[in-house]
Amino acid sequence: MRRAVARRLAKVAVLSAGVVLAGMMPKQGHADNLADALIGAYNTSGLLEQNRALLRAADEDVAIAVSALRPIIDFTVRVQRALVNNQSNNLVTETRTSTFFSGFELTQLLYDGGASILAKQAAQETVLATRQSLLQVEQSILLRAVSAYMDVLLQEENVVLRQNNVRVLGEELRASQDRFEVGEVTRTDVALSESRVAAARANLADAQGALTTAKAEYVNAVGRDPGRTAGQPRLPRHPASISDAVAIAVRNHPSILSVQHQVKAADLTVDRQRAALGPTASIRADVGITNTFGNSNYNNTASAGLVFRQPVYAGGRLAATIRRAMATRDSVKASLLNTQKDVIQAVNQAYVRFETAQANLRATDERVRAAQVAFDGIREEATLGARTTLDVLTSEQELLDAQTSQIQARAERSLAAYQLLSAQGLLTAERLGLAVQIYDPTLYYNLVKGAPAQVSKRSKDLDRVLEALGKK
Repeated sequence: MRRAVARRLAKVAVLSAGVVLAGMMPKQGHADNLADALIGAYNTSGLLEQNRALLRAADEDVAIAVSALRPIIDFTVRVQRALVNNQSNNLVTETRTSTFFSGFELTQLLYDGGASILAKQAAQETVLATRQSLLQVEQSILLRAVSAYMDVLLQEENVVLRQNNVRVLGEELRASQDRFEVGEVTRTDVALSESRVAAARANLADAQGALTTAKAEYVNAVGRDPGRTAGQPRLPRHPASISDAVAIAVRNHPSILSVQHQVKAADLTVDRQRAALGPTASIRADVGITNTFGNSNYNNTASAGLVFRQPVYAGGRLAATIRRAMATRDSVKASLLNTQKDVIQAVNQAYVRFETAQANLRATDERVRAAQVAFDGIREEATLGARTTLDVLTSEQELLDAQTSQIQARAERSLAAYQLLSAQGLLTAERLGLAVQIYDPTLYYNLVKGAPAQVSKRSKDLDRVLEALGKK
């Protein structure tokens, strides 16, 4: 009987050590790694599609601004009723005529103080700002994919740990029952083992539920079910210091770059509104057929003229428009300062989080080593009667807690490393070198920036691009 107890306790030792070894053994065959998760998130994100559409809309604003500098041709049908009172030598005559005009009208802006050019430049700055906003959205999507992958990996390791704990405690329970039969322990010891087994099974159920939840988040973030995970990812390059990380973020973070372009656009908008107070000059011409009602005669007519306008009074609208543009500009400038502070704070927090996780992982590694040694020793002492069942169970729980802390610390370190990458503005598909078709924001812009007409070759090229995007 004692030999049977010893064999069971030896099996407990093997199972306990197996948890640590399982995490070290290489997995066979193909498995999903972090890069697979990032690629899936990049290729299937609806949020990216939404913001790419917003960028295309901003591109079209440039085309609209360019069109204001070009001639406008309209086909016009005009019916006009004229009443003329003529007084000559105390004789008053009244003439009523009705005319019908059908033809083309042309309007060409000649001068507006540069307002239209400033509007085009502001639209171009808005495009650059929107491109950076798209990159920031991309960062958030990829960071969510990192978090989803790490959570699935963590919960899988936790389930394995809990499953092994159930097996270990099951062996402990059978060993306690054997020792009870030979009178080495009491019924209380057996009951303690039964209680721990029941608790371990409950914890395993909780871990399996957490894994199901993590997989659901993975599907949402990545666009497909997770396969067998390939383990911890390689950590990205770590900056030497917080100051280095901050310097990189200030230069590269898309949120800062976006607001900088917004400030430039707001300055140009203020200048445009001020230019609108000045005079404008344009050419107006028409050609067509004019017919006078009441007879069958018609005339082929053509006319051209120079129109000069100078705003004098508009009910206060013009001055209010300038003040509004100035207030918007001041708001955006203040937003730039806040954005810079937020980015710097995020870098500091992410850097400290990584350093803390690194130190915590080293401590948990040592904790697992010490807890394993303690468990092995207490188990051996229990076989000699120097330790109680409670001592063994308590030691096993300490080892389990240490192993749980270890896998949590490992996942936390990886997540903190990628959060720091995002805080620096470096978590993009292009910088990570992902095997995806990188979205080119200049392709659509280069097709529309010249405001091509519907009958032009450029417009046909644009139609093909839209068809390729599935938007036609």
